[in-house]
Amino acid sequence: MTMINAYDSAQADALSPADRALIDRRAKALGPAYRLFYDQPLHIQRSEGVWLWDKDGRKYLDAYNNVASVGHCHPRVVEAITQQLGVLNTHTRYLHENVVAYAERLLATMPDALGHVMFTCTGSEANDIALRMARSYTRREGVIVTRLAYHGLTEAVAELSPSLGDFTPRSPRIRLIDAPDTLRIPAAEQGAKLAADLAQAIAEMRADGIEPAAFIVDTVFSSDGLHPDPAGFLQPAVELIRAEGGLFIADEVQAGFARTGDAFWGFQRHGLVPDLVTMGKPMGNGFPLSGTAMRPELVKEFGEKARYFNTFGGNPVAAAAGMAVLDVIADEGLQNNSAKVGGFLKDGLQEIATRYPEIGHVRGAGLFLAVECVTSRETNAPDAARAKFVVNHLRENGVLISATGPGANILKIRPPLVLQQAEAQVFLDAVEVALAAAGAEGS
Repeated sequence: MTMINAYDSAQADALSPADRALIDRRAKALGPAYRLFYDQPLHIQRSEGVWLWDKDGRKYLDAYNNVASVGHCHPRVVEAITQQLGVLNTHTRYLHENVVAYAERLLATMPDALGHVMFTCTGSEANDIALRMARSYTRREGVIVTRLAYHGLTEAVAELSPSLGDFTPRSPRIRLIDAPDTLRIPAAEQGAKLAADLAQAIAEMRADGIEPAAFIVDTVFSSDGLHPDPAGFLQPAVELIRAEGGLFIADEVQAGFARTGDAFWGFQRHGLVPDLVTMGKPMGNGFPLSGTAMRPELVKEFGEKARYFNTFGGNPVAAAAGMAVLDVIADEGLQNNSAKVGGFLKDGLQEIATRYPEIGHVRGAGLFLAVECVTSRETNAPDAARAKFVVNHLRENGVLISATGPGANILKIRPPLVLQQAEAQVFLDAVEVALAAAGAEGS
C-alpha cells in the first residue's frame, strides 16, 4: 500500500542537489522501509511553538504535529528534562518519587475504575502490553479493529494496524469492521451500525473457533478519516463486546491529552470507562513516553505470574517530561484553547466550504479537524488527487498538514494545542488559496 502523502523519487529533479544527495545517503544508510512526506521533502532544522524552520531559514506553520502537543521545544518541558537528566536517569527497579507522583497525577485525570498505569516508551509498546493483558485475562485470542486502523508497529500490534498495508500479515484471530463514516451514514444510525458490524465480526470469528478478547479503537478514528461525532455513538459497541466476554481498549494516542477540547480523553466524550487505555506520542511532548492504564483486576494475575519490566519505560526523565506536559496543559489552559481555537478553525473551514462544492464535509473536535475532498456533493466520491494537491500547495506556501482515510482524500489537520487564533487565520487563508488553486488546476 502506498503511503498517503509520501515522497515519490520521480520528483527528485525538482529538489536541490544538496537535498537529492541527502536523500540518496538516507536511502543507503537507512534502507527502503522509511518514507518522507510531500512531493518536495522538508529539511527541518529547528522549531518553536507551532513553527518549524528549514535549512534555508524558511518558516512553516505546523498544523499536523500532535507529538509536540504543547508546542515544539516548550521551555518548561525542556527544562524539566534537562534538569532531571543532569541528576539521574535509571529504571523503575529502584525507588524514585517522580514515577509514582506522575502515575498518581495521570490516573487522577481518569475514572476511578482505572486504578493502575504501566509505563512504556512508544504507543506500539503500550498497545502491545494492553493486548497481552487482555488475552491473559480473558483466556481468549480474538481482536476486532476498524478497517484502516493504526495501533502500532510491533509484530503483535502490526496485525491490528491494517493501515500499514496488505503486505503486513494478519492472522485469523484479527477481524476488521467498517469504521464510522460521518459523511455517508446518518448520525442517528452511527452507533447501531458499528455495533451490528461488531456483532457480525464476532459471529464470524466464533464460526472459526476463535473467541473475542478485545475490541480496540482510536476513539476519534483518525486513520479511518477522523470521526469523533456524535458523542456517545461508541457506547452500543462497547456494551456488546463486554456482553460477549471481551474487553474494550481505548487507544488515546491521538485523542488524549486535551486534544478534542471538550474532554481530556476521547473516551470521555462517549461517556465510557474503558477496561484499558493506551497512551503515547503527546504524553512527553516528543520525549519517548507512553503507557497503559487498566482496571486493577486485569493485571492482578498477570503481575503475579509474569511481572513486567521496561528498561526505559517510566524512567525519571520520562516522568519529569510527562509531569511537565500535564503542568503546561493545566497552567496554560490548553484544553480550553483547543476548544476555542479549534472551534474558530472549524467555523472558518465550514465557511470556506460554502464556496467550494469539492469539500464534501468538515468535521472535528477541538484541534483535530478533517476536510473531506470529493468529486461532487451529489456522489461524495473521494477525490484523492485534490487532497494531494492541497496538501502539497500548502507545504509550498508554508503550512504543513497531511491526508488520511480509505480514499486518501481527507485533509488531516492536527496542530499543537498552543495554536492561537492569529495563527489559525494564517492557516485558513492558506487553505482558501490552495482550494482556489486546485480548482484552477482542474479546470
